[in-house]
Amino acid sequence: MLAYVTGVVLFVAGLCLSLSIHELGHLLTARAFGMRVRRFFVGRGPTLFSIRRGHTEYGLKALPIGGFCEIAGMTTLDDLTPDERDRAMWRQPWWKRTAVMAAGPVTHVFLAAAILYGMAVSTGLPNLNPVTEPVVASTSCVGATCPAADAGLRPGDRITAVAGVGTPLWTDVLAAVRAAAGPTPVTVQRGSATLTLTVDVARVSRDGGAVGMIGATATPPPAYVNHGPLEAVGATVTFTGDLLHRAGTQLIAFPQRIPAVIAAIGGAERTPDTPISMVGASRLGGEAVERGLWEVFLMLLAGLNLFMAVFNLLPLLPLDGGHIMVVWYERLRDTIRRWRGRPALGPVDFTRLYPVTMALVLIGGAVMLLTVTADVVNPVRLS
Repeated sequence: MLAYVTGVVLFVAGLCLSLSIHELGHLLTARAFGMRVRRFFVGRGPTLFSIRRGHTEYGLKALPIGGFCEIAGMTTLDDLTPDERDRAMWRQPWWKRTAVMAAGPVTHVFLAAAILYGMAVSTGLPNLNPVTEPVVASTSCVGATCPAADAGLRPGDRITAVAGVGTPLWTDVLAAVRAAAGPTPVTVQRGSATLTLTVDVARVSRDGGAVGMIGATATPPPAYVNHGPLEAVGATVTFTGDLLHRAGTQLIAFPQRIPAVIAAIGGAERTPDTPISMVGASRLGGEAVERGLWEVFLMLLAGLNLFMAVFNLLPLLPLDGGHIMVVWYERLRDTIRRWRGRPALGPVDFTRLYPVTMALVLIGGAVMLLTVTADVVNPVRLS
């Protein structure tokens, strides 16, 4: 039980650190571009302590849930002091505003990549595309005969051809053996030597017909693949890109999986592909630590960071992607007006966007409530 609680606490701490670094990304880019940052706090709720440095107040809140970075003039609804007007965010060039808003999600990608690189050079990265090589793991008998063992086939032998047909994969070995019968030449690589063994392929009844069998099993592909320090860089980039694609796919499928979450709350079986909340992810982190599966713990944390990166870039307010969408809309609108010889318009009136924003906030809150409830009453568990 102690290990489980420790895992939950560590996962929550890692999650809070990720969210805080997200806000730190906004802070650093805003200050680099000369914008005025009013407050930067870690956590939410009542203030435990704060300190002011220059124009920015830094502090810690009581609840370890994310944080926030308050930039002066993030929208035109923001009241500005006289010394903030020229440094207001909405007055800055479109590319600076885009960089500031994108900096948060980008930090999640870098955090995930750092975790995955550490795994690549230590525990190894998960083998997402396992390929079963034609390497013999063991031999056994088929009925009263033991074709592979009798022919001299040994564990560790790589089968390169059966009856003259090349077998780069174990599936190729199976196909060639099933089509064979009686004495059949099997070419194997044993160390540096290439041998041709004659295997008396047995015919057995399967699915209403007869197929060939030799009594050999393959060496399973590794679950994790280790990399050297330099090789790990490329492997990490590729693996991160693969996980980002999977996160995007999961996000697209998210709405159609909500009914399954509602059904799970009512007692239906909870499948692993149903959406989970931070509560559910933390519980899985606790289970991973309880079982000593630290590589699973790290994969959960990396995967969640990549999902948050993709989610925050959705073109919906109040997400970072929503603010970027507004910036790009202003840029495109004013570019078209300039082509037509018309003057640029002012910034977007956020009061018109307020109803849509509130509707999205309510929908998001309802979905979060559903997933949290499901994770409490019928959680997804590690298989």
